[in-house]
Amino acid sequence: LTLPQFVQLMDNFVGEDVSLPIVKRLTAFIKEEYKQTKEEKMKQLEKVHHMSHVGQRKQLLEALFEKWDSSVCGSLKLEEVVAVLSTFEGGMGKEALMEAKEQLCSRYPQLSRVGKLSSKAFQNFLELIASKFTGNEDETIDNLVRFLTTSVEQSHSESLQSSARRKWLQDIQQAAESSGTSMEPVYKAVIRALCQDMEAHGDNKRISAYIALLEENQLSPEQGEVCLRYVACTADDAPHVLNQVLHRDMKGVSFAAIDQGKPIYVPKVQLHGNIHFWNSDRPVEERKGSLLVLPLYDAHWRVFGILGLDTLRDQCQKSIFLTHEIAFYEGVCHAFSKAYHHICMQENVVQVADTALDWLYPRTPSIHTVTIYLVAPGKDKNYALYKVITTDNTGQKEIHSSPVLLREENLLRDYLFKCKDSSEVTLTSVYGEHHIAVPLHDLSRQTLSIFDISIGQHKKLPPQEQKDLQKMLKMTQAACSEILQRFLEETQPTQVLEAERVANMRHAGILFHRFMLQELRECV
Repeated sequence: LTLPQFVQLMDNFVGEDVSLPIVKRLTAFIKEEYKQTKEEKMKQLEKVHHMSHVGQRKQLLEALFEKWDSSVCGSLKLEEVVAVLSTFEGGMGKEALMEAKEQLCSRYPQLSRVGKLSSKAFQNFLELIASKFTGNEDETIDNLVRFLTTSVEQSHSESLQSSARRKWLQDIQQAAESSGTSMEPVYKAVIRALCQDMEAHGDNKRISAYIALLEENQLSPEQGEVCLRYVACTADDAPHVLNQVLHRDMKGVSFAAIDQGKPIYVPKVQLHGNIHFWNSDRPVEERKGSLLVLPLYDAHWRVFGILGLDTLRDQCQKSIFLTHEIAFYEGVCHAFSKAYHHICMQENVVQVADTALDWLYPRTPSIHTVTIYLVAPGKDKNYALYKVITTDNTGQKEIHSSPVLLREENLLRDYLFKCKDSSEVTLTSVYGEHHIAVPLHDLSRQTLSIFDISIGQHKKLPPQEQKDLQKMLKMTQAACSEILQRFLEETQPTQVLEAERVANMRHAGILFHRFMLQELRECV
């Protein structure tokens, strides 16, 4: 148990109305009776040491990845890494390298197709290589890191450029983590990053930038099964571009970028002949400049949209995109994908929880209200809670526009923050109204979301209602864990019900009913 978990356990055990002398007696009893053997203490110390060591290694390998990824594109070419590693220790470890590469490709099936390593895949690769050598694995990792560190060089100006670009990409992720389930702050952070980089490292070119996402073409399927909807763009282009839809049978290179799975660069749009111009008012003689279209990939390297940039607004005849700029835009695509799928994951978690409440309310009339909160990450305890949905015992719902709760401003809701700190169930009463705060965990058992369950004047629920509540919470946690697994790059999505495949995760609530059905089958 961590300290917050121990305190919460004791708090739940003694209840709220207990007197101070009883608390002191309990404290004295635990001090007297709790015994820890020498073996248990050593085991605990070893566990702490191991966790610290794992954290340090992760930081070390992340720093190495960043040094290699000097262009900040978010990935490394597998064959380039292999080529350098094949000379490690004079080429003595080639067999270990090939074995590790084979294992890595089986763990990440998309690697053999795209040939690119994410930061996580890079770390796993080095750990696999180290495990193939005889001797101490930690020493081998250290030797690999030293070897790979000296294999790349970066000038001071390149280092400054990389640092600035990483900061802008971090801002995109920060926007996703602090916006509840809203995509608007993420779109703004992406456009801002592109404009800041153009100002600092792109000769101050005037650019237009836009994001278009693939969606099912329901209105005119004869024009293709999918279409691209433009969801964000630079402010000047909004009247002409925002919410426009591009179909396969229209002019343009965006679908070619999607089909080929790689960026398409058109240095002179006026000579291309297959470019779609959204601003039909722009004179033909002004339709000059460069165009770049980059595919957006999810964690499994499946394309889900495009990022486009052009210089049609720049009057300079030599407004072209340079190699280092294109590499950074690939990094922006990677950062946007992470942010976009973080929001999708949050939406799916909320949808599962919402479906669970629909199942719960007819069975638990003693529950007055249930409110769902999302946790926005922060350093130490400087995190926020986002209020998402409140449901009463008639099934009436209130959808909140993600109002933020900060700890210092919500002392009466401190039990929610204690629930987050401990990742355990928290019991309390506020003005005589009893609350049960229940965490939903992520894959590392950190609190992802919180159910705030109000049971009014009741100190506990009737047995059958308590049983139904526990069943609902168990199924919700199982469904959320599967959602989180699906967003991992090394996990291939699995579907049990046909409706899940058809809905393609747009109706994540189906997962809740699937787990209920599976439990029923097991009981039968």
